[in-house]
Amino acid sequence: MEASKRPPGQHPGGVLHQRKALPYSYTTITLTGLLLTAAMGYLVLYVNKKPQATATDVAKVTLGAANPQDTRPHK
Repeated sequence: MEASKRPPGQHPGGVLHQRKALPYSYTTITLTGLLLTAAMGYLVLYVNKKPQATATDVAKVTLGAANPQDTRPHK
């Protein structure tokens, strides 16, 4: 009997366990990453905020839209 010249396996010559395409588009992955990063940044600032600061003050600081009067304690 003559031996086959093909290598063993289901898909010989292919790279094992790699997909040709990602399950989501690069845009979706990028936007999701940015959203998760922004949410984590907000939560870190919110957890470490001063007791006098409100959630709105933290959001303004996170977005970079805070004025100096927003970062001072409320009376």
